[in-house]
Amino acid sequence: MTLIKSISGIRGTIGGAPGEGLTPMDVVKFAAAYSQWLGENTSVKNKKVVIGRDARVSGPMVVQLIEGTLIGMGINVVNIGMASTPTTEMAVVNEAAQGGIIVTASHNPFHWNALKLLNEYGEFLSAADGEQILKFAAENKYEFADVHDLGTVKVKNNYDDHHINKILKLDLVDVKAISKAQFRVAIDCVNSVGGVVLPKLLIALGVEEVLELNVEPDGHFPHNPEPLPENLTDLSALIKDQKADIGFVVDPDVDRLAVVCEDGSMFGEEYTLVAVADYILQSKPGNTVSNLSSTRALRDITELFGGDYNAAAVGEVNVVAKMKETYAVIGGEGNGGVIYPELHYGRDALVGIALFLTYLAKQKTSVTELKSTYPVYHISKNKIELPQHVDVDAILLQLKEKFSTENITDIDGVKIDFEDCWVHLRKSNTEPIIRIYSEAETESAANELAMKFIGEIKALL
Repeated sequence: MTLIKSISGIRGTIGGAPGEGLTPMDVVKFAAAYSQWLGENTSVKNKKVVIGRDARVSGPMVVQLIEGTLIGMGINVVNIGMASTPTTEMAVVNEAAQGGIIVTASHNPFHWNALKLLNEYGEFLSAADGEQILKFAAENKYEFADVHDLGTVKVKNNYDDHHINKILKLDLVDVKAISKAQFRVAIDCVNSVGGVVLPKLLIALGVEEVLELNVEPDGHFPHNPEPLPENLTDLSALIKDQKADIGFVVDPDVDRLAVVCEDGSMFGEEYTLVAVADYILQSKPGNTVSNLSSTRALRDITELFGGDYNAAAVGEVNVVAKMKETYAVIGGEGNGGVIYPELHYGRDALVGIALFLTYLAKQKTSVTELKSTYPVYHISKNKIELPQHVDVDAILLQLKEKFSTENITDIDGVKIDFEDCWVHLRKSNTEPIIRIYSEAETESAANELAMKFIGEIKALL
């Protein structure tokens, strides 16, 4: 059993003893702590919270527990049912709610679930707010309402349509161009909420034919739900067999988007954001943001159009904060997370699909040809486990000092930018581990860079 408490929410495996897994007791405790935080941080009398969930089999149970807790804390609930993370984020704003809870464990396996916590802007909480909620939970600091002040529940099941309609109205989404291209699109929705909303979106965009794979939203994931190449062999086969023009795959809560080329090869999850940014910047030049562990290709594309690229610490809340600070026109994360401020400040696979298809239609080219226009980089992802007693911060500090003549960024671990490559070293907050991300122009060079720094760390030990 696993229970991970972090500033961005609570996630864990279903079952087990309280405090060791995501049990009903834990769900109630953290929902109550979140409610207490709302009560102390907003002056609105009749507080409202939106709840959405992915299709996991534990979802209905967890939602019922959250609903009952919020009602007991005197908070009104708007339950939008099965909905993607970006849809729920947008619903918070549309409902003028004071917060939101998304019941999803994102790319984790089906026996996991989580409470992802939102503020009144439909955005993830700041580190300070998250810490306050964890403190309330640890101290059992929450007070339930009396019988005269209990909250209520409203059910609204139309938010997929609201989300899609907002996308269709964006200036840079061109339904006529997509319709004219007569695309045949294959999708893999890992039997979660994407199976409901992706076909709707693609039809609304004017796609000629949608080839569906794993679209039954029953929460029984047919493969590892993280949209990585090794998990997408069935989609690749479908694309080649049915001669589709493109394939899209999303994770269970539809905030990450991976693209598969017409020949069944991977477009590259890192390049989802690069391609969308390329399209946006051609029409609306400006600044961009991604996290420190994302490909350098976004920087290259941004500078090509005269904009400034900025890197943020890993985590959507950090990327959003940097985007607002730098007035970025597009941003996100290299895991396929596209954040388009004209719609909302959240990773959104649906708007990513609409913008990608528009660009592909306007370019009148294939996906593989589009990919060939971008700088070629390869990322290697590794980790090294350390003895329990090791001071990880001290190791990172020593590496920072040793390579101080290079371009160093230390807002999130240590990132060292060399002329033709980079390495990013981050410590885990839950395990004695240093994660090592490296990027170079070839796969072998990226791996060699990672091995070099694993050696450096072992030498310091």
